[in-house]
Amino acid sequence: MAGRHCRVRTPPRHGDGMTESMLYRLAAIAGLTGGGLTVLAAARRAGLVPENALTHALAPPATALLLFTLTAFYLVQRGSAGRVGLVGFVLNHLGLSGLFAIEFLTHAVLQYQDAAGRERILTGPGRPYFLVVALIFLIGVLVFGFASWRAGVLPRGALVLYAAGLSAAALRTSVPEAVYLGGLLVGSAGVLWLSTALLGYSRMRPSTAPSAMSRRN
Repeated sequence: MAGRHCRVRTPPRHGDGMTESMLYRLAAIAGLTGGGLTVLAAARRAGLVPENALTHALAPPATALLLFTLTAFYLVQRGSAGRVGLVGFVLNHLGLSGLFAIEFLTHAVLQYQDAAGRERILTGPGRPYFLVVALIFLIGVLVFGFASWRAGVLPRGALVLYAAGLSAAALRTSVPEAVYLGGLLVGSAGVLWLSTALLGYSRMRPSTAPSAMSRRN
């Protein structure tokens, strides 16, 4: 009989806030590292840094790190960004994943082929793939930037740099090299700024962190 009045209580999950803070901290470090490596890659393409096996090998990890950071950018504002934010995140993530594949192909395979072989791949069967990836990435950056601006959680100045710079970088095959490299630098500045903000969020108490405030509203 007494058993009827017993309730099974779920233990409080005290680790949730700590886990969330750790995720933001790691993602911020990944963003700072990835943004720095992207600046290095732009400097290499501009001839300011020597081209060698090491500088080529650093390009793909930069994109891979930013995949993790982008996920944290979405999570920290998911309650405020709404469905548009989710769509932007998915498209941005898909585009960035495609860019990682292209970076890997470029720096781990194509650089060891002769100019004629590279040209056949870039203008032949690979061209439609590159164009689709660029289009998805461009739309994703713009939609995610718009949703993030509207959410008002991440620094809006950083979002302007992120959206404007990476949009120019997405048009790599359609704009002059200077515009592409400038886009990489501006976009990287946005990533570095956003990652610094994310690092600040990781130090907040769980009850005052942006995601916690978003869940309350």
